[in-house]
Amino acid sequence: MGPWIQTIITITCTLLASSGFWAYIQKRGNASNAEKRLLIGLAHDRIIWLGMQYIERGWISQDEYENLHDYLFIPYSEAGGNGSAAKVMKDVDNLPVHKTGYKSKER
Repeated sequence: MGPWIQTIITITCTLLASSGFWAYIQKRGNASNAEKRLLIGLAHDRIIWLGMQYIERGWISQDEYENLHDYLFIPYSEAGGNGSAAKVMKDVDNLPVHKTGYKSKER
């Protein structure tokens, strides 16, 4: 083996074995975990808030239901969200669904 290859192997092994490298990897994992918890928390807040608005109103439109269920609740559940949002979604699932009330302002 040439001296350059031996040097590169030595440097690579030293970097992998150093505590600073593993601390960096662990810190990245902790930041990622904090970001995931933050996103779950934001989704939870939005699901609860919107769900309670629709429950108080007594009905939900098709578009509102799709937005709440497909784009918030399902990813929230898949990310590991807890059951309190599921309770609200169960009540939302029982609401009467109205057709979308959006009307374009185009003439």
